[in-house]
Amino acid sequence: MSYQVLYRAWRPNTFSEICGQDAIVRTLRRQVITGHIAHAYLFCGSRGTGKTTAAKVFARAINCRHPVNGDPDGTCDICKALQAETCMDVVEIDAASNNSVDDVRDMSEHIQYPPSMAKYRVYIIDEAHMLSKAALNALLKTLEEPPRHAVFILATTEPQALLATTRSRCQRFDFRRISVPVMVERMHTVLKGIGREAEEEALHEIARAAEGALRDALSLLDSCLAFTDGILTLSLTQNVLGTAGRRTMFEFADALIDFDAGRALRIIGEAAEGGSDPSVFLRDATAHIRGLLLAAAAGDVTDLMDITPEDAARLSEQAGRTTQEHLSRLGELFLQSEADMKWISRPRTLLELLAVRACHPEKEEAAGENERLERIEKLLEKGVTVNAPAKPDKEKKTQGAAEKGARPAAGGSSAEPGTPADTPPEEYLNAIAALKGSHPPLAPMLEHLRFLHLEGDTVTAEVSRSHSMAFRVLERQKAAVEEALAAAFGRPLKLNLCMPRAAAAQGKPGPSGISRKSIEDVLDAFGRDKIKYTD
Repeated sequence: MSYQVLYRAWRPNTFSEICGQDAIVRTLRRQVITGHIAHAYLFCGSRGTGKTTAAKVFARAINCRHPVNGDPDGTCDICKALQAETCMDVVEIDAASNNSVDDVRDMSEHIQYPPSMAKYRVYIIDEAHMLSKAALNALLKTLEEPPRHAVFILATTEPQALLATTRSRCQRFDFRRISVPVMVERMHTVLKGIGREAEEEALHEIARAAEGALRDALSLLDSCLAFTDGILTLSLTQNVLGTAGRRTMFEFADALIDFDAGRALRIIGEAAEGGSDPSVFLRDATAHIRGLLLAAAAGDVTDLMDITPEDAARLSEQAGRTTQEHLSRLGELFLQSEADMKWISRPRTLLELLAVRACHPEKEEAAGENERLERIEKLLEKGVTVNAPAKPDKEKKTQGAAEKGARPAAGGSSAEPGTPADTPPEEYLNAIAALKGSHPPLAPMLEHLRFLHLEGDTVTAEVSRSHSMAFRVLERQKAAVEEALAAAFGRPLKLNLCMPRAAAAQGKPGPSGISRKSIEDVLDAFGRDKIKYTD
């Protein structure tokens, strides 16, 4: 006999062998024991979760002459005939290729005949959602009131595609995805039965790649075992599956969190040279970003992601080094690119482009100010000089008009009009110059700092509203500025950093001291025809 793949050779023959569907198994087993057999069932769920397997076991159990605790005994003549597929009383129909009205009409005619040797004539309709609308309508009457000896089992991955009238005539059972520990346990059983060995990490890698489908897990295990005659190792499994591994995903996420595009590109290159498929790498990276988002929102994600406590702790540590805003943008960026990966001719190039875009939020419209500021802080920590972002032409014109005629600031920038300022003392100028020398990355930000006055132990300075990014950076680096001021003045000083009041740049005051802009806002809100000026 030719070789039989693992998922067929190890298909469960009893309810006890079905994995991960305890509630469904218990219900069906009780129906067999009590004899309360319904005339129609609907088994729905994602691929590889045991729908067709459960239908076959149920068909054998209700026809078995001597069931044992609801399971078919496997020794009676009916069980043997069904296992050998020589009994004509259990009919499997592939609705993908038999979906016409004529097929349903032919089935309805044959169902009237009693079973030849079994107690029930069972019809298992696989991929039931592929039946045409006319075929489903033709099946309705038979499905609602079949002969006493007939049982229908409809299996589908898309129950919403069935007619509501069809679903209402069936007992519905929803098969859930199989968890990673359950799949690993089942693979251990299979390996023990065939006399092979595998590392625990390799089986976990296969189970994660299967995405909840036990049939897919056994198929992947079959492929990996064919690669070697020895022990199945993690590295061998990753080579066969084309995955980069969790360690690589953590390193890649570190690069994205640190906005290090060069390191991210090197990781992609090393993974590609190691045999990793770019589409699989993208899928794994998206899943890892999802884990970071969950860790940022929920803390411990051991139960949410079927991972080890060590990996969960590391996810929490990574998530704590960035913001949810950054992770959300990364998730959207990578998710949107998964569909493009299927059609693009150079998938690795797309992956590299994603990494560069992820590490440069200042060039992305979807990136928020906090994320851009986070990147600047990361660069400042590394000692990289950060230049102020270029302003669009419209903003430059507005800024030029607002700052026209303003007094030059001590750092070389212009301040907004109407704000009184003292002449900066020599010590202040020395402190700014020393700070530029000791902290070169802060130099572009200090250019926008304008001295106002010194009162007691407090130095007050301002940054114009058009340079809010510089204000945010200096606000977070206030300790370094205060240290330089203390060294220059010879005594501890505090820095009071502020922005000019909006009224100073919004025009002259209007009636009753109200700014012209405030009046315009009121007119826009209530309508000009409803507002009257009074002295």
